[in-house]
Amino acid sequence: MKLLTVSALLCAMVAMYTVADTTYTTIYFSPACCPYGWNWFNTYCFQYVPRRMNWVAAERNCLSMGANLASVHSRKEYHLIQRLTARYGKGRTWIGGHDAPEEGIWLWSDGSRFNYQNWCGGEPNNYLKQDCLQINYSGSKCWDDQHCHVNLPSICARKISRRRG
Repeated sequence: MKLLTVSALLCAMVAMYTVADTTYTTIYFSPACCPYGWNWFNTYCFQYVPRRMNWVAAERNCLSMGANLASVHSRKEYHLIQRLTARYGKGRTWIGGHDAPEEGIWLWSDGSRFNYQNWCGGEPNNYLKQDCLQINYSGSKCWDDQHCHVNLPSICARKISRRRG
């Protein structure tokens, strides 16, 4: 238990640094805070899951790892997520967006605000009741609504937590 506490403290003390620009200050965390095999960006760790699953199974898989399907809040974050898929050909991949509860009202499975979008032209179109969000669609590698039962790889994201005491 002491080793776990020391590791958490070391991660929080050594890994955190602040970057200031002219308009705001952002806190970034080091990759040392992410579990092995996960990729760090801002306060999240991301992992590409190549196993093809439907959207619900992919979300459940992420939950089993203490994560959710990834939410995207900036172009920079989206490009990081796309880089994770590049090794596998930038194929269509699940992330955490869905509008299942109410058509046209898009939500992230982690409960965060849906404040960034990169839809392909004419999307989302809800063709035959498409409620889940796939990335890397078409030659533009943008977003598309897709039927949730389709089997695709996925991207999981987990927030880096700073533990106290």
